[in-house]
Amino acid sequence: MALFGNALLILLIISDTRLHTPMYFFISQLSLMDMMYISVTVPKMLMDQVLGSHKISAAACGIQMFLYGTLVGSEFFLLAAMAYDRYVAICHPLRYPVLMNRRVCLLLMSVCWFLGSLDGFLLTPVTMTFPFCGSHEIHHFFCEVPAVTKLSCSDTWLYETLMYLCCVLMLLIPVVVISSSYSSILLTVHRMNSAEGRKKALVTCSSHMTVVMLFYGAAVYTYMLPASFHTPEKTLWCHPSIEPTNLQS
Repeated sequence: MALFGNALLILLIISDTRLHTPMYFFISQLSLMDMMYISVTVPKMLMDQVLGSHKISAAACGIQMFLYGTLVGSEFFLLAAMAYDRYVAICHPLRYPVLMNRRVCLLLMSVCWFLGSLDGFLLTPVTMTFPFCGSHEIHHFFCEVPAVTKLSCSDTWLYETLMYLCCVLMLLIPVVVISSSYSSILLTVHRMNSAEGRKKALVTCSSHMTVVMLFYGAAVYTYMLPASFHTPEKTLWCHPSIEPTNLQS
């Protein structure tokens, strides 16, 4: 249903010329990211449940980790770009066609993908080169950096600290952009004399704010709450140097 809904939304935006606007361009990119995001983790999880085999090759684990990191990072920055788009549309409506022309939209989208892929390129190779020993169980239903790092028998304190700082920075920049954009939007809406104009501006932003709260809320629940709040599924993973013909995840 998620794949069908997002694919249908993308097709509608492409086929209807009335939807060829910056706002719907960013929505189509968000739908594309969500389709890819689902495809990275859910099919493997469903196969494991159906076949009863909780295994994955080291290469597939690395690919899954890279794509997951790239898509999460890209979506963080995309939500910031969408907030900026709403800021320009509401606070500078007369200059909107110039400030958010096609070239600017493509540039913003390219920056989002680049910064997201940078996260994947930085974290995945380092994580996969750590020596692993002992238990090869990942307390998660897919390969992600924190879960795999815990399996390393080497000292990863410095790497985890740098990873934490990197993630905080990637979160902080979009949060600042989103907060600044909506602060300006609220001030502009407050100054509007027309009740209809206020309602239209708030309705335009409400859907985006809902997505922001759901996405950031899920991230906070997953990575910032204590482990006692979670009951993750366990899967197995084996480093290729141990058993290359029977790699486990």
